[in-house]
Amino acid sequence: MPDRGGGPTGPRIRVGRPSRRVRTLLMTLGVLAVLAMAFVMFAGFWTDWLWYRSVHYSSVFTTTLWTKIGLFFVFGLLMAAAVGVNIGLAHRLRPPLSAMSMEQRSLDRYRMGIAPYKRWLLFAITSLVGLIAGASASGQWRTWLMWVNGVPFHQKDPQFHLDVAFYAFDLPWYRFLLGFGFAAAVLSLIAAALTHYLYGGLRITSPGARATGAATGHLSVLLGIFVALKAVAYWLDRYGLAVKSSDFKATGNWTGLRYVDANAYLPAKTILFCIAVICALLFFATLWRRTWQLPVIGFGLMVLSAILIGGLYPAIVQKFQVQPNEQAKEAPYVEKNLKATREAYGIDGTDVTDYPGSSDTKDKTKLRDDADTAASVRLMDPNIVSPTFQQLQQVRNYYGFPSNLDVDRYTKDGKDQDTVLGLRELNLQGIPKNNWINDHFRYTHGYGVVAAKGTTADSEGRPVFTEYDLPSKGDLGKYQQQIYYGEKTTQYSIVGGPQKEIDYSDDSGEKTTSYKGKSGVSLSSPINRAAYAAAFGEPQILYSGAIGEGSRILYNRTPKERVEAVAPWLTIDGDAYPAVVDGRIQWIVDAYTTTNGYPYASRTTLGDTTADSLTAANNQRAVVAQQNQVNYIRNSVKATVDAYSGDVKLYQWDTKDPVLKTWMKAFPNTVKSKKSISPSLMAHLRYPQDLFKVQRELLTRYHVKDAQTFLSGSEVWQVPDDPTNKSGSAVPPYYLSMKLPGDTSQEFSLTTTLTPNGRDNLSAFMSVNADAGTPDYGKISILKLPTGKTIDGPKRVQSQFNSEPAIAESIRLLSGGDSQVEYGNLLTVPLDGGLLYVEPVYVRGGGIKYPLLRKVLVTYGGSTAFENTLGEALNKVFGADSSTSPPSDEGTSPPTSSNPTVQEALNDAQKAFDQGQEALKKSDWKAYGEAQKNLQDALKRAEDAQAKAGKTSGSGSGGKNSDKSSSTPSGTASSSPSSSPSSSPGGDKSSGSG
Repeated sequence: MPDRGGGPTGPRIRVGRPSRRVRTLLMTLGVLAVLAMAFVMFAGFWTDWLWYRSVHYSSVFTTTLWTKIGLFFVFGLLMAAAVGVNIGLAHRLRPPLSAMSMEQRSLDRYRMGIAPYKRWLLFAITSLVGLIAGASASGQWRTWLMWVNGVPFHQKDPQFHLDVAFYAFDLPWYRFLLGFGFAAAVLSLIAAALTHYLYGGLRITSPGARATGAATGHLSVLLGIFVALKAVAYWLDRYGLAVKSSDFKATGNWTGLRYVDANAYLPAKTILFCIAVICALLFFATLWRRTWQLPVIGFGLMVLSAILIGGLYPAIVQKFQVQPNEQAKEAPYVEKNLKATREAYGIDGTDVTDYPGSSDTKDKTKLRDDADTAASVRLMDPNIVSPTFQQLQQVRNYYGFPSNLDVDRYTKDGKDQDTVLGLRELNLQGIPKNNWINDHFRYTHGYGVVAAKGTTADSEGRPVFTEYDLPSKGDLGKYQQQIYYGEKTTQYSIVGGPQKEIDYSDDSGEKTTSYKGKSGVSLSSPINRAAYAAAFGEPQILYSGAIGEGSRILYNRTPKERVEAVAPWLTIDGDAYPAVVDGRIQWIVDAYTTTNGYPYASRTTLGDTTADSLTAANNQRAVVAQQNQVNYIRNSVKATVDAYSGDVKLYQWDTKDPVLKTWMKAFPNTVKSKKSISPSLMAHLRYPQDLFKVQRELLTRYHVKDAQTFLSGSEVWQVPDDPTNKSGSAVPPYYLSMKLPGDTSQEFSLTTTLTPNGRDNLSAFMSVNADAGTPDYGKISILKLPTGKTIDGPKRVQSQFNSEPAIAESIRLLSGGDSQVEYGNLLTVPLDGGLLYVEPVYVRGGGIKYPLLRKVLVTYGGSTAFENTLGEALNKVFGADSSTSPPSDEGTSPPTSSNPTVQEALNDAQKAFDQGQEALKKSDWKAYGEAQKNLQDALKRAEDAQAKAGKTSGSGSGGKNSDKSSSTPSGTASSSPSSSPSSSPGGDKSSGSG
């Protein structure tokens, strides 16, 4: 009979071996392949280390690296040891001899085949499972660091009265350990069973006992360990109920215990825990009894109990106790969910006040005066006017602006002024010729800030620039204008070496520069050059003559990338914005700490709640953390990235946040104190949009504090779709300096509107104080409209604009020819109990293919106006004397009326306008001049007919103060040669009339 551990004893068959030369060649190729792979791995590691050292966050790299390495080796070795020990034990417990059956004969050849390689096979198996387990464990570095550095919340959950830190920091780690234990037990059980079978300890078809006593005892212990772990799982599941997500018909997404959880699942888990412990003891008892009879019965009882107690019983409780009286049963648990959710999302201090929605003031003059002080209405929509900035201030094709500009505040003559601004960043698609030197050595940076007043436009509808030209000049004073780090700067650049960089070009010619900053990684070392050549897959880095003494490589250049890299525990806001602070351009980045382990707080998916009509469009702003599900969020960090040096600074903003305190323990000296924020930087900090969008989504349901109202769903709101476009996505929130009822002065705010679920009338107006320098920063206010009164929401207001015959006719004329009308942000302003809606209207057409402000739509209390300026529109809405209207400086449009004579004149005006456009295309300036004369004559006839009829048209004529030369459809005057963009401050002198 063969020895179960022996090897083959028959004669060996010699197989032809390859020649010495072939073996040497193969060995050489193998060594070279291994060295190449090793160098590529080294290059990735080395370049990461160099980058972190260059930004002075090497501690983040080393802490993360050593944590990953430690977890990899500890858990990899544990898994390898568990599997290896059980395979070795099974091999040692093999029966020395057994009756030779057909089953054993078939296994003999396998036993003899692996006998010479048993140790190598054991090493391979344990190494494989160890590598897999170690790699999985290293991915849990965040969980480990949060567990070992966890800081208490000093808040207890209402069910088990444990600190929230247990659920946020401890429970995730315990669950990982439990999962690892299950994997080790299952793999060990499989490996041991296969080994016992291979060496005869287990038999499937042979007569007699199916397992030896040793195999029975060994496998029973492993099964007992598995069942014991299941008992631990049942015990942890009890606490997991506090953070369990489920669908709740009354509220949708739900987190925490409900009635059935507290009264059925919780006791069921406790009972199953006890049964599992008994079952595990029965498995361990087989070491002495050598029979599986009792353990199998116990295991069957556990499975049956899991079905009956863990599944059927809760279903019975839900069906016969909860459903007949759901609101009464669920109310206590809903109150816990309401309280926890409001605390977790920072909306527990929301001020909800009733707002009438209409004004009782009869004095229209007072309302008109109040309208001027209620808000600094922003007519320059940062999401519309980027092409205008591009055309008027691009200056060179290799510069570009982001699709969405930013809104900030700058002080002029002692007053804060809402400002729309963007950086003139590098645009590689616009350089004269793309090649490696141009793309990475010569064209390396953008240049200067371009800013414009947010509340006004010039006489042709263009922005009134307060910072313009190249180099930039204006109200911002002197500052470092070169932009090496920006939102559009995604490629690497090599700077500071022998190759000069294009700085900018002006009338005196092209300027060059060489980077003087300390940013980036030095390429003076051949090792560094070789590492980057391998890491970037660009061999020219290794041998190019353009790289020499002083050369530095810049990469990871977007603000979001840099902050994410130095603080990988943070969730980054989708919109970084620039500001000029102390003579330097600083990117300001809002960052969040999050967890999904806050008991009873409902979860939300950040990617869904932060999506809106801007993120839906191509090349618009990014969505934050697409798939992250969280139920706790804080804007705990404000970060800055210097646009020239790339320096990253993290500032502690929320000094009470325990999640941030935990990370600050794990990564000491990486986050500066809040006191380190300079006053000049503080002046530009604002409330982040993504956090506000998450909070408004939660407040559509969690603005109520009464459980019965919450369960009834009668007060559920929704974020309305953006009425100014056809994206079908949510309306974005808008920054606006405004006064709330009871305030004495305007505050920089972030605002939005809310409508009833499934309807278009207005439910509430929501705002938050967005000025970081004020005591009320972060205070959320909701003006709740009466439910028994229909007040128009954004969609209805837009529909009302579009359905007014006079306005519709005027818009038709504005969009004549190849012109296109674009609606700007629909702003909502509370005013004397009512709501004032203001919407700028832009026209893109004629010879100029960028949007110009042409009209302003205003509605209040059912009265609507469509005028050339905001002042004129407010005058009309409030019935003020037109003689008091300020001079128009925002462009004008032709009047419209339902009067037949006026309509005939308007038709002539449209015909003349179309003729003018045709003449422009042919550059026939004589015909163009005649068309302009005919156009003015037609408009004059329309105005005279209107005055004679004693009517005031919906679009208005602009009054005596209007610039008649600009009163043309679709901004025709703006297309004339004398009205080229270069007449604006800082205009592009190279751009003509089109």
